[in-house]
Amino acid sequence: MTYKIFVDDNFHFMDEDERYCAGEFETAAEALAKCRQIVEADIENCAKPGMTAAEIYDAYTSFGDDPFIKGVEFSAWTYAKTIAERKARQDTIDTLLKPKG
Repeated sequence: MTYKIFVDDNFHFMDEDERYCAGEFETAAEALAKCRQIVEADIENCAKPGMTAAEIYDAYTSFGDDPFIKGVEFSAWTYAKTIAERKARQDTIDTLLKPKG
């Protein structure tokens, strides 16, 4: 059995014509890792300096890719919320640690 990743476009919500296949994997773990990679890349692309976690998440759910695997439990939106929070927290830490002057 293989695990195929499909990706919907949040900007074209419910438009299956915008769906594409991002690959087929031998294990669920490999497929899940690819899904996480897609979400993480989109969060990086959506995030701008000074954005809050909520703003990053909103940008992702409006414009990012929504990967899924048929038959495997994974929520890109739930994962994106976690990554957006981590990204906003890291940006805050980086700003605080940045030398002044």
